[in-house]
Amino acid sequence: MSDYKKVCHLTSVHPLLDTRIFYKECVSLAKAGYDVSIIVTGETDKSIENIKVYGINKGKDSRLYRMFFTVKKVYKKAVEVDADIYHFHDPELLPAGKKLVKKGKKVIYDTHEDLPLQIMTKHWLPVIIRKPLSYLVEKIEKHYSKRLSAIIAATPIIKKRFQNYNSNTIDVCNYPIIEELENNISWDTKENSICYIGSIFKERGIVELMKAIENPNVTLELAGTYSPESLRDELTGFSTWNKVHEYGYVGRNEIRNILGKSKAGMVTLLPKQSYMESLPIKMFEYMAAGIPVIASDFPLWKEIIEKYKCGLCVNPEKPSEIEKAILTVLGNDHDSEKMGLNGINAVKEVFNWKVEEKKMLELYSKLL
Repeated sequence: MSDYKKVCHLTSVHPLLDTRIFYKECVSLAKAGYDVSIIVTGETDKSIENIKVYGINKGKDSRLYRMFFTVKKVYKKAVEVDADIYHFHDPELLPAGKKLVKKGKKVIYDTHEDLPLQIMTKHWLPVIIRKPLSYLVEKIEKHYSKRLSAIIAATPIIKKRFQNYNSNTIDVCNYPIIEELENNISWDTKENSICYIGSIFKERGIVELMKAIENPNVTLELAGTYSPESLRDELTGFSTWNKVHEYGYVGRNEIRNILGKSKAGMVTLLPKQSYMESLPIKMFEYMAAGIPVIASDFPLWKEIIEKYKCGLCVNPEKPSEIEKAILTVLGNDHDSEKMGLNGINAVKEVFNWKVEEKKMLELYSKLL
């Protein structure tokens, strides 16, 4: 790939070092020979790993300000960069994407979530407006997506929906970079710990998990930020809070350390449709780190876990089932270590970024 082909990623929401955007997509494109830049809020202009960073003043920390003012700033900078391909990551940038197409540019919309479904679970939205807003958002995505050069979807299910709007749609799943999580830690040196890494919402099963650890002799390694922040106050009221090691937001190295000491990774999200159709990165990170997954018994997840024999599935609404799975993992080191090894092999063969990277690079070649 000739190095004069300029690629510009755009985000008005995500942080600069977002794993999917920066460490997977941008880094892969730079290694493939593209001239890569990223426009992001709250940063200064700089260069990291051969990727040019263009910072946009964040302004007020509100959704309305971002949608009406930050988006305009991102678009203005995008025009200045004058790239061959623009690759954006937030639905609020759809109008900007359409404008860039009108300027003769190739434009990709990278949809990380099934937004209409996700809106139905937003705790900060009044219940009465969720359904009409979900309907409206789907219509908006359809209108703009039809006019873009290509769509990248984070799961096959999201891809299926967008293929109805734009035939040039592919899935690029958010599978882990194997090298980041590989470790040579002996199972015998692991602690009696389970871990949960990611954003901490009630909808992601944290309350049921707190109840499930009441009896087992176990420590919960809890890493992530609370939404809303008041949720932490509620959790500290549980008698099991003294079994929690709390980390807050952690970087890639700390994640690796947490996974290294844990004997199981928890992904017991509650049965919301948007979750049931997702492929959560944490599940595959647990697998890549060689620890069994204790996951919700959603059909999609259950199919993967049972096929590769890499964990246990439970009803996420029943703390007693979660507790039983935890006790099974902690009480059978030989079987648990084997499940962990099965997970590593599955990631090496199927669920890894190298496989997904090829799809993305093929799409870029096709567009150019």
